[in-house]
Amino acid sequence: MLPAPVTRPLSAASTALRQLGGVAKPATPTPPPGPGPAPKEHGEEKRKPRRQPSQHGLSRSQTRKSMRRSSSASHPTTPLVRSSHAPAFDILPNPHGNVGLQNAVRSVSFPRGPLQEKLWVGVLGTPTDGFDSELKDEVDERMAAEAESAVVWLGDDEFDKYYHEFCKRVLWPSLHYAVPDAPRTKVFYSSTSFEQYKAVNEKFAEVIVRNYREGDIIWVNDYHLFLLPQLVRSKLPDAPIGYFHHVAFPSSEIFRCLSVREQLLRGILGADLVGFQTHNFARHFRQTVTRILQAEGVPKGIQLDGAHFVDVAVFPIGIDVRAFEEKKRDPEVLEYVGMLKERYKGFKLIVGRDKLDFVQGVRQKLLAFEEFLDKYPEWQGKVVLIQVALSTTEENEQEGHVSEIVTRINSRFSTLTYQPVVFLHTEELTFSQYLALCTMADVFLVTSLREGMALRTHEFVECQTERKRPLVLSEFTGTYSYSGFRSCIAINPWDYRESARAIFTALTMPDAEAASRWEDLHKHVITQTAQAWVTSFVSRVERVHEEHRRRPLDSIPTLNVAQVKSAYNASGERLILLDLEGTLWHVSNLYLIHTEGFTPPKEMIDLLRRLTRDEKNKVYLLSGRGTADLESIGVQVPNLGLCAENGCFVRPPGSARWIDMVPGFNKDWQGPCVEILQYFAERTPGSFIEKRGASVLWRYYTGDLADTAALQWARRQAAEAQNHIFDSLGERFRLRIIPGATAFLVLPKNISRSTAVGSILHIGVDDEQPSLSTVPMSPDLDAADDSFDFILVVSSDERLIQRLNGMRHVESVSTSLKGSDAKWRLSIEEEVYATLHAVVD
Repeated sequence: MLPAPVTRPLSAASTALRQLGGVAKPATPTPPPGPGPAPKEHGEEKRKPRRQPSQHGLSRSQTRKSMRRSSSASHPTTPLVRSSHAPAFDILPNPHGNVGLQNAVRSVSFPRGPLQEKLWVGVLGTPTDGFDSELKDEVDERMAAEAESAVVWLGDDEFDKYYHEFCKRVLWPSLHYAVPDAPRTKVFYSSTSFEQYKAVNEKFAEVIVRNYREGDIIWVNDYHLFLLPQLVRSKLPDAPIGYFHHVAFPSSEIFRCLSVREQLLRGILGADLVGFQTHNFARHFRQTVTRILQAEGVPKGIQLDGAHFVDVAVFPIGIDVRAFEEKKRDPEVLEYVGMLKERYKGFKLIVGRDKLDFVQGVRQKLLAFEEFLDKYPEWQGKVVLIQVALSTTEENEQEGHVSEIVTRINSRFSTLTYQPVVFLHTEELTFSQYLALCTMADVFLVTSLREGMALRTHEFVECQTERKRPLVLSEFTGTYSYSGFRSCIAINPWDYRESARAIFTALTMPDAEAASRWEDLHKHVITQTAQAWVTSFVSRVERVHEEHRRRPLDSIPTLNVAQVKSAYNASGERLILLDLEGTLWHVSNLYLIHTEGFTPPKEMIDLLRRLTRDEKNKVYLLSGRGTADLESIGVQVPNLGLCAENGCFVRPPGSARWIDMVPGFNKDWQGPCVEILQYFAERTPGSFIEKRGASVLWRYYTGDLADTAALQWARRQAAEAQNHIFDSLGERFRLRIIPGATAFLVLPKNISRSTAVGSILHIGVDDEQPSLSTVPMSPDLDAADDSFDFILVVSSDERLIQRLNGMRHVESVSTSLKGSDAKWRLSIEEEVYATLHAVVD
């Protein structure tokens, strides 16, 4: 049920994952094999697949042929020519693969974890134009058997246009707030590279469909395969598909510059779940979809046309802490620690590890260090910056002008016994040496201009269990957005003076303060682990897929009056739960512009009186409306139980007092919420706001539903308003938003009709206790009061239906006109009234 590595220098690989059992979290990563999983392009990641792991593991012997594509923009092909007898080859991991992703998946894989089968889908990391069909067949066979991988075969020129042109020169800069300049990058505006991008995504889809088996979960990872979810969905409509975006996602003002923006967004929205590293990235995505596709974006996700909903959630990646601890204790690491102590005795060490591209801020780091040496001359000759550079393209290295700055700093400040900057490429440094550097660092410096989760910060924190030295971190990294990392020293990497002051603060920080900051960082790292990331994402994909995949309406039988009536007559104590809106009351939109209050229809009052007349019946009316509106019904039907504002208030049958379900909840959010809505209401003709006891409703459209232009404008305003409320108030006050066709309701997060009904099932209906606060808000309904031997729920609330379906003696009826897990369905208002009368008469 999870992902695995791919073979090639692409940092995005789609994955079909076979789930056998639950989701857990083991650990211990080993570099994944394969002719090189996709190269991690500035933080990009690979996509993941499924299959049974080989019994003997993966080969890591030295190869005669290096299976890796050139990283240059145009790579001359050195074909692997097949003679009469195929040359032997070995399968090696690609050093440019996304190690964080690979290790995370392997840490929960068989035999240590719940993931027993996986298959990586990707491209080989070597030019392939010289491969004949016989060699390709042999590679396919061995990749499947030894590397749990399925190969997507691309021609070298096809790969070049797809990866080096569209992915790296169009998507990558745009996602990191660097829209390419037209004179320099015509490919951004007009080229055939998008056609190649689309063709490659289609080839990935073909391989996935060919290998897919019932029960697999497909994980598409990162922007290289934006189009893949929809392509797979069109061929496998019932497959669970998750898309995870590993890098930054920009503001809609940036993304809208892409000429193929709609195709890219619709491709992503073919998934059941779209995951991001941070809340900001998820918010940018929702707003981008809202503004470009005019779809409804709510905090939980995207509501597309019809019944299709795409969940959007946040899953921050971490490291495999247990495996990392083992690596730290390796004798080789300890040996290098001793060597560094001797070599840099008397010096303070600042360590950095970054790719040499414009978004990693290596240039800004060096300039800040130069500013530090100028501003604090007493540190000259006492501090060394050791910068580890991850290999990248020659073009990126030239753009950064890094080598010139390193030369200038060393020429200005070097002495016979001192060199201020030590610049190392990863090829010159083993992982053990890197861990030793992190262990001996007095400061770890990250100056990214834009980045997702910077896992090197997690590695530094875990290397500092003894020394507990500070972390200087750019506020533009996704890592900084998490509260656990707010104990770092935050910097704006564009401000060299601020960065220089931060370096000075870190070097002179008292040990007690540094240790206190480290404790906060450490707690976050050991909580936000690689295993937690993988298992939470995959389990969420599975869960939301099941939610989206409810039984289609035409497969749910219309309520069988004879069968339900028989159970009704044979019962002694009955609980009847009826929705107001959408079930007993289908009101015209024009009716909603009211000033005289709510007037219940006569036929509804007649039915409710008939139901409550029988002493065996305890009847509750469930509604999103306020208490005042529902009291107009309660006055006419005194023995009726009422549930107002979607569960915020409950009035038991026969009682005149409303019970506050959120008595201790801070309602200070209502004022700012109304202010936000007033701003949008001024721009939305005919809309109005209702401030209620514990919720706020905005009826954003009250016009003719046939006026599609006006309705579309109102929905766009509503989507903007929901995003704004959620981002500014939702997290702080723990709010949720319930969208409707022409309105939405803002209310406390843990309150719903479902939780209210759970409390009802645990209290006596005539209970006069002053509050339900002593009743669990989310009780285990399987353990609910057994006094009811007949429960009838007629509702469009799928969450309520799903919870009650787990109880005995339940007859669940859906009125939503969509797929449902209900036992029965009723589709129109007249049908509801006639059927309920037939059951009780």
